[in-house]
Amino acid sequence: MTSDAWQDDDPGTPAAPAPLAGTPNALLDVVRDALDEAGVDHEPGSRVEEVVATLPGEKKLRTVVSLVCGEDALSVSAFVVRNPDENHADVYRFLLQRNLRLPGLAYAIDASGDVYLTGRVPAAGVDADVVDRLLGVVLTACDEPFNELLVLGFLSSMRTEWAWRVDRGESLRNLEAFRHILEREGDPPRAD
Repeated sequence: MTSDAWQDDDPGTPAAPAPLAGTPNALLDVVRDALDEAGVDHEPGSRVEEVVATLPGEKKLRTVVSLVCGEDALSVSAFVVRNPDENHADVYRFLLQRNLRLPGLAYAIDASGDVYLTGRVPAAGVDADVVDRLLGVVLTACDEPFNELLVLGFLSSMRTEWAWRVDRGESLRNLEAFRHILEREGDPPRAD
C-alpha cells in the first residue's frame, strides 16, 4: 500500500480518527479555538502539543504565553522579567506576596534567575471560558506589576540609561513612566 492510498479524494479511504476527548490533541483544539474566538494572536510552539499566544499589554509591551496541552492538564508558562540586577530579596518578597492572590498560577524563577508565571489546569475542565479567564489572569499578573518590578530590580540600570539618554539628547519615551523617579534637576521637560 502506498501513501497515496490515504488521500481524502479516495472514497475507499478510511477517515483519520478524530481526537478523543481527554487527549492532548482534543485539548489543543479547544485551546486553539478559544484563542481564535478571543482574537488572540497565536502560533504553534516548538513542541507538537504547544501553542504560543501573544497578549498585548499596557505597562509591558506584550506577554508571550506557552500553553502546553497534556493528557491530564494544560500547563501555562509566561516570562515576566529577567533576573533582577539588584534587590533580589525585595523582588522575591513582592512576587511571593502576589502569589497569595493568584488563582491557579504562581511566580517562579528558573536556573538563571529569570521570573516566570506558571500553572496547571486540569484538562477535563478546560473550555473557552477557562482559557479566557486563564489568559486574563496571566496578563494581569505579568503586566500589572511590571513597572514596580523594574523599579525594584533594575533602578540603578534605569538611572544610568536615563542619564546616558539625556546627555546625548536621545528619546526618553520608553522611560517616561519612570520620570518621577529618574529625573534630575536640569533634565528636559516631558515630551508630550
